[in-house]
Amino acid sequence: MKSIGSTLVMLGVLAIVLDLFNYVPRVLFWIYQWGEPTAWGIKIGIIVLGVVLYLIGNKKSTTSNNP
Repeated sequence: MKSIGSTLVMLGVLAIVLDLFNYVPRVLFWIYQWGEPTAWGIKIGIIVLGVVLYLIGNKKSTTSNNP
């Protein structure tokens, strides 16, 4: 879960940074069909989901290491 979460966070941050340079990755081009505010919401949602998955994966790995 940690790797999926970190990948989502990186994808969301990359999408935001590239949007500042007016470049849209092909993977995320579909989110702009509903307008700019919705696209920002989806990008922020991707980052939040990634952080949640990372924290869940981190919590599972620390509890499984304890005897």
